[in-house]
Amino acid sequence: MDVVLAEKYGFCAGVRVADKLVRIAAARGQKGAIFGQVVHNESVENEMARLGFPTVHDLESAKAHEARIVFSAHGVAPSVRAEAASLGLAAIDTTCKFVTDIHKEIAQSLAEGAFLAILGQADHREVVGYTKDLDPARYRVFYRLEEVTAFDWSDIPRVKIVFQTTINSESFAPHVEEIRRRVPDTRIADTICYATKENQDALRVLCDDPAIDAIVVIGGKNSKNTKELARIAQAKKPTFLIGTAAELDVAALHGMKKIGVSAGASTPDYDVEAVIAKLETL
Repeated sequence: MDVVLAEKYGFCAGVRVADKLVRIAAARGQKGAIFGQVVHNESVENEMARLGFPTVHDLESAKAHEARIVFSAHGVAPSVRAEAASLGLAAIDTTCKFVTDIHKEIAQSLAEGAFLAILGQADHREVVGYTKDLDPARYRVFYRLEEVTAFDWSDIPRVKIVFQTTINSESFAPHVEEIRRRVPDTRIADTICYATKENQDALRVLCDDPAIDAIVVIGGKNSKNTKELARIAQAKKPTFLIGTAAELDVAALHGMKKIGVSAGASTPDYDVEAVIAKLETL
């Protein structure tokens, strides 16, 4: 079977740095806990646990792990940092620099009197980090277009639109158009992660190749950007969304001669390599 790997795929710079920082701490003999998945990938999460950094979902639990907490690449709200300090937890901050810049963008926009329209998932850890400490009257998170049209914009003179970094911005173009129609003084912050866009664009090249029979997308089950890649591919090709090579449905690929492969921004290289190796044996 001929396998074509997307020109851009897998770990973005922010995820690679987060992964590296935990490994450096482990190499120094440190142990601790990670507040939520350090990145949205089960392979990486399991490996971090083997290195002495298991995942926890509340700060109190970190006390049992040498009172050290790792803040993931998705970032956290200032109140979470303050709570960790009050509990005496030493922090390893792996927040993506791009996410940190968005926190600053949000603070500046609110200071200038803008209403914040966040396009993304309200329960996504990145978005929770942005909104946890905000006045609910100053922002709203929108995912479906119907949520935008149903919202009362009449008393809002100015809007700043911020995107969750891992979404497909093209899918939200109607949302932006509708907000601008309701509030002419609407500005857009450039908050789509460049790696997310590059991965999506590279995947589209594979999808446009008529010789490719199907697409395999690799990534964690909680990874929003991986799911976006799968959604893009599904519109044009038979698509298989998997976490590891073990999940590859070999029978479903029977008779196919050329397969395109892409991976989410939190997918480690070794998972991609294992999938390619398995495909090439078919």
